Order: sequence, then structure tokens, then C-alpha cells
Amino acid sequence: MKIKLGVGLAGALVLVGALVDGGAGELTGVSLASVSVSVSASAPAPRTPVPSGPGKVRCPKPTAVVGSVSQLRKALASARPGAVIQLRPGVYQGEFAAQKSGTRAKPIFLCGTAASVLDGGGIKKGYGFHLDNVSYWRLVGFTVRNSQKGVMADRTRNSIIQGLSVHEIGDEAIHLRVFSTGNIVQYSKIYNTGLRRAQFGEGVYLGSAESNWGRYTGGKMDRSDRNLVRGNVIRARAEAVDIKEGTRGGRIVGNIFDGSVLGGHKFNDSWIDVKGNDYVIENNSGRRTPQDGFQTHEIVDGWGTGNVFRGNRIDLAGGRGVGINDTVGGNTITCDNKVTGGPLLKKGACS
Repeated sequence: MKIKLGVGLAGALVLVGALVDGGAGELTGVSLASVSVSVSASAPAPRTPVPSGPGKVRCPKPTAVVGSVSQLRKALASARPGAVIQLRPGVYQGEFAAQKSGTRAKPIFLCGTAASVLDGGGIKKGYGFHLDNVSYWRLVGFTVRNSQKGVMADRTRNSIIQGLSVHEIGDEAIHLRVFSTGNIVQYSKIYNTGLRRAQFGEGVYLGSAESNWGRYTGGKMDRSDRNLVRGNVIRARAEAVDIKEGTRGGRIVGNIFDGSVLGGHKFNDSWIDVKGNDYVIENNSGRRTPQDGFQTHEIVDGWGTGNVFRGNRIDLAGGRGVGINDTVGGNTITCDNKVTGGPLLKKGACS
């Protein structure tokens, strides 16, 4: 048996999960003096509610209901198009992966509530959930916590990550990389990232840095294109959304950014870094930043341009910079972007 304790709001130890015989279970007849205890004292979740909006998916009637780690692993391994896996409330400790694809007509669902918790067992290694070379998955409603990376998608297409709570993460919370295209990350709450290293604590990460192309994409640009990030609440230690060079044509829409813990590294100074091309960044709102609200950067020649910023609400709340710092040029910044606490632009004019 493994016991996991957390810290309550008053500083008292509280039981947040126990595994019995490889599954989520109840704690009975065990002395706390006889077990190994892991304690986390991270900040509570943001109080900001997740926005409502279009495009939500609903979980169909389940084809499998699971309540233990072994049952979950079996259901994932045997999933076929049309499968709907329902997680009972409980803590499922381990790393989990999807390796079978659904279809457009019959996607595969993994559904739960915030009380259905995938716990990676520690922030120094592993993925809480890995979408590994799959298409047409729907991850809906559950919690991912206590892993180095929260949800990782590699070579994943046409999948939806919706309504998750992703927190207590060593590095980034949700990462779409290695040619992952046409996916949606929406209506989730992301916080307490970067607990291993703040500089890697992004909320949502699209693509791969040029320095990692040799490792992950055979030296090619990581064309993780046309992904949508919509309606999420993100309080991250690094950028809320990091858009990497080589990615194109995505949309960042209607998100709420809390920059109150942003920092810990000289580059963690805006809610969004845009290094890709042809993105639309619209109707987002953010408050508090050490420097700027949004930034563009040219890491690879010809990238970080052709992007559109419109309808965003920016409260610098003491930040030293500007609402949108377009260091590249060739981007469209409309005059309906509204800034409190500083100017909209460092140079040039809105359109």
C-alpha cells in the first residue's frame, strides 16, 4: 500500500489518496507511523471559474467503468473505436498511455470527474497521461497531478483535451508535440506547474524548441499545426501558452491567464510567447505579469510573424512592459486590444 497526504488550508495533513492492491481504494487499519508520507504544500487552485463556450463534447454512455489501476490499464490496452472508459472517483497512481486510435465517427473517450485522479507518483519523471501516436481521443473531466509532465501528446491528431484539472506538475502541464495537429485543449484548469524547474513550467506548450528537433523530430521542424487552445484558466510559473517556432495556423481563444506566479527565470515574463506563424490570439484576458502580456520572437528566420492579436484584455498590474511586445514585426495588432497599467505597444501603432 502507498499513502499520499497533502496539506490542508490550515496546514494540517489530510489524506488525498491511497492505493490498495494496485487500485484506487480505501485506507483501513493502517498506522500512519508505519507508512512513507509525501507532502505537498502548493498553492490552492485559482478561484476563477472556467469559462463556458462552444464546442464542448459530452461523454456517451460508458462501455467500461473502471475503479482500479489494473482495470484502467486493461481498458486502455483493449480500447477500440467507440470505446467510452469511465473513471470512478479515486486515485490511480502510475503513468498511463493511449496507443490505439479512434475514428472520426467513433472516437475513444476517457471520462471522469475532478475526483478521478491520475497521480504520477512524483514530479521528477514521467507523463501523467500520454497520447502516443493516436487519433480521435477525448480526455474529459478528470484530474492529472504529481508527474513531471501532465498530459503529453506525440504524433496525435484530431483529439480533444477538455475539462481537466492539471496541477502539481514538475514541468509543463499539457504539451502537443512531434507533428501533433488539429487538436483542441479547452475548458481546463491548469496551475502549480514548474515545481521541478520554474523555467519549464508552461501551461500549454505547442511544438518543440529548435534545440529539440534533433531529439524528437529527426531534425525537422516540429509541425504541430492548427491546434486550438480555448477557454482555459491557466496560472503557470512559465508562459501560460508557449507557441514554438515551426508551428503554424493555431488559435488561442478566450483563455484566462493569471500571472501571479510567473517568473523564476529571466525568460518567464509574459503570458504568451509566439514564435510560430499565422496564429490568431483573440478574446483572451490576463492579469499580472513581470513584463509584458504577449510577446513575439524570431528564433528561426522567418518565424514569429503573420499572427493576429485582437480583442484581448490585458491588465499588466505592475508589469514593467507593454500589452503586446511585437519584437518581430509583420504581425497584426488591432486597436480593440485593451490594456490597463501601461501602453499597448512598445513601438508602432495598432490597426
